[in-house]
Amino acid sequence: MSSSLLLSGTTVSSPFIAPSKLSLVRNFNKSSLLPFRNAPRSFTSVKCTLDSSYGGNVPTFPRTRVWDPYKRLGVSPYASEEEIWASRNFLLQQYAGHERSEESIEGAFEKLLMSSFIKRKKTKINLKTRLKKKVDESPPWLKALLDFVEMPPMDTIFRRLFLFAFMGGWSIMNSAEGGPAFQVAVSLAACIYFLNEKTKSLGRACLIGIGALAAGWFCGSLIIPMIPTLLLHPTWTLELLTSLVAYVFLFLSCTFLK
Repeated sequence: MSSSLLLSGTTVSSPFIAPSKLSLVRNFNKSSLLPFRNAPRSFTSVKCTLDSSYGGNVPTFPRTRVWDPYKRLGVSPYASEEEIWASRNFLLQQYAGHERSEESIEGAFEKLLMSSFIKRKKTKINLKTRLKKKVDESPPWLKALLDFVEMPPMDTIFRRLFLFAFMGGWSIMNSAEGGPAFQVAVSLAACIYFLNEKTKSLGRACLIGIGALAAGWFCGSLIIPMIPTLLLHPTWTLELLTSLVAYVFLFLSCTFLK
């Protein structure tokens, strides 16, 4: 009740309060309440600021409802993977900050990525099926020959190819000083080592390695004389060129034979 009387500005008389003190209290209440008369305006402005939507200036992806992933990313159905990646990165950069747009772009990209993976897998399976069918339809002697051949991992192929290519290059660089006898011996030893690793039989490995060297040397001695001398370097002898053919036979025998 006393607070309402003070706010209304009425004069309060009391035997316990001096009149001078009462006037000070009345003047203080009037002056202290003046700033609060405009308070609802500031509250209204704060409310309006809070009601504004967050990220209202962020651009929105216009094709979020497009079902076709190619059309959604803006690429043709014959686009390469590089073009699809470039379109996806460009759109994500353009509409960064808008969650729904980013999800729509990523969803279309994942669909195309998955379809490309399935297509490659089907092609690989079809190729294997076709090759298996060709082998099944081949003559018996070819089937027996293919039983001695295997396909090693690609890293094994490249490592051994590099080794024998290095031996060939070494032989060519050393052709002016002497024959490739040392390089041929090292290549034969490497071939026997790889075959022994595979067959677990040193005798068989030596037999296959020496047989591959002999077959390569024999074929080289027949093929090299047929090549016109204009295509050959003057310092390349028949022995050198025959050794290059032998390197090829050694590589094939230690890599693809079982």
